[in-house]
Amino acid sequence: MADSNNTAPAVDDVKVDETSISTAGGARRNSLEKHLAHRPERAELIEKNILPASNAAPGLQAQQKELEMRMRADSLNEKIAKRPSPDELIQKGVLSAEEDPRSPDEKYQEAIEEEYAKREGGA
Repeated sequence: MADSNNTAPAVDDVKVDETSISTAGGARRNSLEKHLAHRPERAELIEKNILPASNAAPGLQAQQKELEMRMRADSLNEKIAKRPSPDELIQKGVLSAEEDPRSPDEKYQEAIEEEYAKREGGA
């Protein structure tokens, strides 16, 4: 004997939600159209550094950026190679002996190398 309070409702008694789900899609479409209507211009995106300022094809932009980076590195390496040594700067009066940026060990090693060079050249 089954209890009448615990019985499930009959299939005919269950109500089905028949509201359309396409109304939410329409609102989304309107939102997308609104955003596209207010889309910033390419020049504005370039100005904000969102897009690269390049006329190269998108497939070549990564290679162009890599080339620019390597050229910049080469330029800096050339400038560093031409930079005067601390001894030259001390001799010219740009640095004082107390301002020598080298460690005592580096100074000692350089002095030893200079001394060996003098002895080999003068022998």
